[in-house]
Amino acid sequence: MPEEKIFVIPLGEVKRAPRYRRVNRATRLIRDYLVRHMKSEKIKLDPKLNEKLWERGQEKPPSKIRVKAVKDEDGMVHASPAE
Repeated sequence: MPEEKIFVIPLGEVKRAPRYRRVNRATRLIRDYLVRHMKSEKIKLDPKLNEKLWERGQEKPPSKIRVKAVKDEDGMVHASPAE
């Protein structure tokens, strides 16, 4: 049975990166957070989650984001924005 959780991931650490790298840093923070909390190295981010991060451009990602993470039987974690 797949395991499903909803997280509110804080992205305040993104502000430490240069403006032109902030969305890249945000995706890395989301991946690291999910590796730590879902106990799996295999993380797959949904394109809709990427669109949500890029909504206001590369320099202004959101300060926090709600993510729904589903872990399959084989250990793969699929992350999408929580609606």
